[in-house]
This record gives sequence, structure tokens and C-alpha cells, in this order.
Amino acid sequence: MPLLRQGGHVERIATACTQIAVGDRGHATLCCVHNAIGLVVFAHANGFSQSSRSNHELARRLRERRLDTLEYELLEPDETDHDAHARNISLLADRLLDVIDALPASHRDHPLGLFGSGNASAAALLAETRQAHRVGAVVSRGGRPDLAGNHLNEVQAPTLLLVGEADEQVLTLNRQAYARLRCDKRIEVVPRATHLFLEAGALDAVATKAADWFCAHLQAKPKGGAASHAS
Repeated sequence: MPLLRQGGHVERIATACTQIAVGDRGHATLCCVHNAIGLVVFAHANGFSQSSRSNHELARRLRERRLDTLEYELLEPDETDHDAHARNISLLADRLLDVIDALPASHRDHPLGLFGSGNASAAALLAETRQAHRVGAVVSRGGRPDLAGNHLNEVQAPTLLLVGEADEQVLTLNRQAYARLRCDKRIEVVPRATHLFLEAGALDAVATKAADWFCAHLQAKPKGGAASHAS
């Protein structure tokens, strides 16, 4: 399997990417590595923004840790400028579940993680509550988990909240959401980072912490418990 160039970077490990149809809503990009230990679905609700470009880089970094990745934009191109669509967490969660349902048979039994940013973090958490038996771990990057509202205490999958130290308002909202989670959980504050984690070393820290979380939890073991960690 040849090395592929993804998002301007050459993959360090052999990667095969394909497009999978998601009903009548376009395609998702599934990238696979040899002997993957799980699959991480990236939930985008940002359009073609800097945040989405960062997600592409994070996906590449997860593949280096033997995690297959699936990237999908939850909003249509004409919806990205409409706050009503971006804040409709139930709609975004439904679309996230649609892309999970569209997985090929070869991946339907893979340990599954969800990686959300922005409002899509809340959609990932809500989707987990609707299909808890399928989701092994959730990671939120600079997200708004608070928008999952009363569903936060229903989340079962181990959940990691990653927030920039200088993203003060979002950090406050994440701490409030963290207090309401009843699952195995951790909140990690990335020093000096702002909302998009563009500072030197910030995205590297996110990639490492997210990969560690998924690799630790995407295994066939019971969910539950209320272990918590903060840093």
C-alpha cells in the first residue's frame, strides 16, 4: 500500500482512503491503516474553515497511532452561515448517526470513537446517548459540550474535554459541562492555547492527548463508573 498525501502532508504509515455515500447528503472520507485498533469519527460543523483543516491534521496524527478515521461535514454548504442550523444539536446528532450507519460492513464492528469540535462536540455526546452500545469514547476539542444540556448526565462513554487556557469563555462552559457528566471523564487545559489551538505546540498537544484517550478506551470493556480527572 503506497504512502498517500493528505492535506499537504505525506502519511508516515500506509493509508488507504475512500469516499462513502451518506444517503443523499454527499460523502464522508474513510481512511484506513493496517491493523487498526479502532475507528474515530470526526464530527465537523464548521464548513471549510481553519477548524476543519485542523481536524484533517488531527486525523492524520490519529492514523499514526493505528486508528482509522472518518471525516464528515455535518452542515450543508448553504447551512454553515445559519446559526439556527449550527445550534440544532439534535439535527447534527441525527446526521452523525447517519454517517455511522453508512459505514461499510468491514467497519461496523470496529471499536468506535467520536471526535467533535465546536457545536459538533455536543452532537457527538447526544449521539452517544442515542447509541451508547456503539460508542467507546468521546473527545471534544474546543467544543461546546454544554449545548448537550440535560443529556450530559446520560453519557456513558469515557469523555475527554480539551480546552485552550486562553479560551476563557469556552473553558468556563466546559467546566460547567464537565461537572454534569457522570461517566469516566477528564478535562485537559492546553497551556496558552486559544480557541483554534493555532499556537506553537497546541495542536500537537491535542493530537497526543486525544490519541492517548482513544487508544486507552477503544476496547471491548464495560462502560460506566464515575472516575474523573482534571488538569
